[in-house]
Amino acid sequence: MKNLKDEYFCSLALGIDIIGGKWKLIILWYLIDGTKRFSEIKRHLPGVTQKMLTQQLRELEAHGIIIRTVYPIVPPKVEYTLSKEGERLIPIVQSLCDWSINYAQTQHIPIVSKDEAQKAIMP
Repeated sequence: MKNLKDEYFCSLALGIDIIGGKWKLIILWYLIDGTKRFSEIKRHLPGVTQKMLTQQLRELEAHGIIIRTVYPIVPPKVEYTLSKEGERLIPIVQSLCDWSINYAQTQHIPIVSKDEAQKAIMP
């Protein structure tokens, strides 16, 4: 688990330590739509291993960005949702997404929309 430093000399470095990495922002992007189960999140992240996804979710939970809810049933049911702190990231994630779409268009880089991506993975 990635621990935060005791002191930061740049506020952006703290933000990167909390939500930086290959998968965390994408996880947050999919949680904006609401609560998801582990398997739903994994389905949206082709190429992520179960171990890596678990690690990323645990770090987000440890930093208070998401809430993990375990239901005492068999088989176990675990759900993830944005915390209040995580909800404060929505405009930032949305802005980054908007910028990325604009950049992709100007550079002629195709990007599949969130809805199209969900249709492709959900038969």
